[in-house]
Amino acid sequence: MLGKVEEIIDSNVYINLDIDITKQPSLVNYHIIFEDGTGKKIVGEIANTNKEKMTATIVGEIKDGEFLPGGNNKPSFGSTIRLISEEELTLLFGKSDLEFGYTNFGTSNVYDNYKINVNVDDFFNTHFSILGNTGAGKSCTVASVLQKLLVGGPKPPTNSSFFFFDAYGEYTNAFEKLNEKNSNIHYKSYTTNIYDETTEMLRIPIWLLDVDDLALLLDATTPSQLPIIEKTLKLVSILTGNSENVTVKKNDIIARALLDILVSGKDSTKIRDQVIGILTKFNTESLNLESQIVQPGYTRTLKQCLFIDRTGKMQEMELVVEFVSTYTVDEAIDIPPEELNYFYTLSDLEMAMDFALISEGILKSDKIFDTSNVMSVRLHTLATGENREYFTYPKFVTRNQYIDSLLWDAKSNSKAQIVNFNINYVDDRIAKVMTKIISRMLFLRSSTIRPRGSNAYHIMIEEAHRYVQRDRDVDLLGYNIFERISKEGRKYGIFLALITQRPSELSDTCISQCMNFIILRTVHPTDLKYIKEMVPSVSSEIMLQLKNLKPGNCIAFGSAFKVPTMMKVDLPDPRPLSNNVEISKVWYTANSTTAPTVNAYMSTNGVNNQQFGLESDFTTQQPMNYMNGQENGQYRNQDYGNYSNPNTDDLLLD
Repeated sequence: MLGKVEEIIDSNVYINLDIDITKQPSLVNYHIIFEDGTGKKIVGEIANTNKEKMTATIVGEIKDGEFLPGGNNKPSFGSTIRLISEEELTLLFGKSDLEFGYTNFGTSNVYDNYKINVNVDDFFNTHFSILGNTGAGKSCTVASVLQKLLVGGPKPPTNSSFFFFDAYGEYTNAFEKLNEKNSNIHYKSYTTNIYDETTEMLRIPIWLLDVDDLALLLDATTPSQLPIIEKTLKLVSILTGNSENVTVKKNDIIARALLDILVSGKDSTKIRDQVIGILTKFNTESLNLESQIVQPGYTRTLKQCLFIDRTGKMQEMELVVEFVSTYTVDEAIDIPPEELNYFYTLSDLEMAMDFALISEGILKSDKIFDTSNVMSVRLHTLATGENREYFTYPKFVTRNQYIDSLLWDAKSNSKAQIVNFNINYVDDRIAKVMTKIISRMLFLRSSTIRPRGSNAYHIMIEEAHRYVQRDRDVDLLGYNIFERISKEGRKYGIFLALITQRPSELSDTCISQCMNFIILRTVHPTDLKYIKEMVPSVSSEIMLQLKNLKPGNCIAFGSAFKVPTMMKVDLPDPRPLSNNVEISKVWYTANSTTAPTVNAYMSTNGVNNQQFGLESDFTTQQPMNYMNGQENGQYRNQDYGNYSNPNTDDLLLD
């Protein structure tokens, strides 16, 4: 018997010790049993102790051979107090021997060599979070948990599907050789590095993007811009066709835009310039600036009829209006589905948006121009810039076919259980949009598949605070896809795993829907306060412990853990490439990193390497201009934040 109950305040029990504590090992965080002879067993966890007194926190009750968590029941003052037995310990933490349906997370750092095995239904059937400061061991924890799940259990989960958004490209090293440990497990990776020829590039078919996706991609700011995007999507499958019906539709759109200008009452010079501007960019074989207007006795082109005389008048205005009107169609143009083209490009989409804008009267309304033209500019930038590569796809696929292709590993000709998207090479805005678009596709797939819940998708997001934020999606679209998944995903079999060092920057809705938490060392006051307020069942004692955890140690709690569980996560094998820089090696070990970089710059520009020094006017060389931010046709190396020539990247990054 350890002692006697002296006082009970809330869930804390204060005990006068009857033993010599100095002859015992450290008992802090051990569990004790309160028994009063009635068959009731109250379980407490030792929070602190001195030579005379001990404080324990009530964590639950053992009843009928089952542990029931919670602090509602309190021990009686006449209770006998003893340490928990090994048999009772299994009721709290589960069996230490691994069984089917369980996966190992680590080893208890309270009870020697006691393995913490977790029921896969209890943990992976919910949204979960892995939180902790940089350097606390988040990446190794994630890699260790997945490695053990996939290749460390009695039976591999071959039908599992983990979609991993890898913010730093560090997890390939941890997962690419899983197949060597179990031939039924496969890993597939995509890169956003357009110069990497060894890894398949992440490409998203532009035709799979709907109004909501394009609004995010084009950074729309108000709901009033959505009708333009909607009209663009309706037009693009029509305008990229080449049938007679399509030509009639194109002519009708152009003609109506021209008539709006011609009858606007504006200055003749402005009317002429706008008409020429439209027909220069938008025209067909039958309606263009060289279209012939036949009159008795002579024939002139449309462009000639736009002539303005010395008085500033367009003498043939009526003739032009009459000619253009012949191309309008009063009845709706019915285009058969087989004449529509659903396999279009970014350039096709840009053309369709331009048509949508002129059909909405962009040239006669400054308000429409101000709110909508900015999207046209962004779309043009996307269609002509490097980022177009990510939305260029070689063949037509449906949404379901695309998702299936993501999960299919061509090397092994079988399904991949982990699909890694290395989004390290794009800026945060594009990375966030890509993450949202793919997540939304997975949600739509999960919510429509029959029977419901027959597939399970886990979306794991590294550095989640950069992507799962309290942003303006709700104001723009009426929802945020991550918040929608967090609220509705469980019933469809789609789950979020949020991995972050700044939980306070996450969406409140998403973090509040997580049912399981693995928390490593956390010291930032804002994050600690946020965890305490947002995470259920976290006590003040746990908050104090979070500050002092060693790397690789964590406290896990939630629906998969009957009591808050302190454990050490085993190092993954192999580890992700997440090691910190070893300053002693960088500072004090001779290396060739700096000199070859400079020599590479100089040799690429024909400068004698031996001339580099104080007397050399190196600042006038072109590469230094790149370092100062002048691109001059070069490419930005987003890993290192400088500007480099792609032809010399192998030298610069050696």
